[in-house]
Amino acid sequence: MPKLKEKPFAIPKLLVWEAWRQVKANKGAPGVDGQDLEAFEADLADNLYKIWNRMSSGSYFPPPVRAVEIPKPHGPGTRMLGVPTIADRVAQTTAAMFLEPLVEPRFHPDSYGYRPGRSAHDALATCRQRCWSYDWAIDLDVQKFFDTVSWDLVVRAVQTVTDCRWVLLYVKRWLRAPLQRPDGTLVERDKGTPQGSAISPVLANLFLHYAFDTWMTRKFPGCPFERYADDIVVHCQSRRQAEYVRAAIAARMGEVGLRVHPDKTRIVYCKDGRRTGDHEHTSFTFLGFTFRARGARSKRGVNFTGFLPAMSTEALKAKSDRLRRMRIHRRTDLTLDGLASWLNPIIAGWMTYYGRFYRTVMNPLLRRVNTYMKRWAGRKYKRLRTLKRFTRWWAGLLAREPGLFAHWRAVRSFY
Repeated sequence: MPKLKEKPFAIPKLLVWEAWRQVKANKGAPGVDGQDLEAFEADLADNLYKIWNRMSSGSYFPPPVRAVEIPKPHGPGTRMLGVPTIADRVAQTTAAMFLEPLVEPRFHPDSYGYRPGRSAHDALATCRQRCWSYDWAIDLDVQKFFDTVSWDLVVRAVQTVTDCRWVLLYVKRWLRAPLQRPDGTLVERDKGTPQGSAISPVLANLFLHYAFDTWMTRKFPGCPFERYADDIVVHCQSRRQAEYVRAAIAARMGEVGLRVHPDKTRIVYCKDGRRTGDHEHTSFTFLGFTFRARGARSKRGVNFTGFLPAMSTEALKAKSDRLRRMRIHRRTDLTLDGLASWLNPIIAGWMTYYGRFYRTVMNPLLRRVNTYMKRWAGRKYKRLRTLKRFTRWWAGLLAREPGLFAHWRAVRSFY
């Protein structure tokens, strides 16, 4: 009996299975083939075997990535997201899970993006604390990072942590995978890695670990920073130091094929009650929160002005626009409980993220939800169209079911 030919690459089937479980948990839209999670799972064993067999044989070639424009999470405008097929997402996650235990011990403690056990809130809390100790900050904007990052340098970064042939092979193939626009045209690329793919966060973090984190630690050990993917804040003791560091960072980014945005990268004076000097910029926005002078009260009840984060004006406007597009007042097909089931996951998500620091800035947004609910009630029930009857009904509802809507624990008024 002839011996079975061994595969060129030893990829554990269990790793592919765990990758599938992670892809399923993350959910997500179909790629260029139109296959969603439910359709993929209908023939799960065969689909996973095909991925494992092709990856193990060296014959896996990723399909094009579907290009989708989505709203920016914390402000106006859109950004391009790359949506791989479900099968390609499993393949990418397999490689990402292989790389994760190799790269995590190397990463800098002030790198927070897309890492297990770390979050944007951790980055924001550290940034807030350092703004109290350092008078100046550099709000750093790397221009079009995901569109312009060098493939050669990405591969070299991966080679510093592993010489695994199948990982290096497929990283190169994923980087070269074309984008497919909504009209079906294919866009070939020679640099960049699409946001939205499962492997991109690991590659981006690994690249910036060498391009920025270790370089900063070596060149400017007295200037701490927080980095969440390509969003970066650097802290300095003086304006002179901040100007020197900004120029050095711009030169360093040029060395690795990137560009610091000349207009969006700013030196900021952390002005508050004890730092009363003047400067052109006294605020900056990081991860959807604007840091600036704000009134606060200490644990001992003393009022003071601190340099503190709160939900940014851009994020407030973006969420207000989202509320308007939801047309809450027109959803009269829903019962009150149905309305709560629809709204609560969305509003609770906003409150969980943006309400972590200086939550009262969110109150006008949450009050606007109640205003839409008042209009909804007037459309659904004719008897509630007068203010007097609605106010009586609203007060009774709050008394009977105070936890029906997630935002009621913060704001209950509708005007």
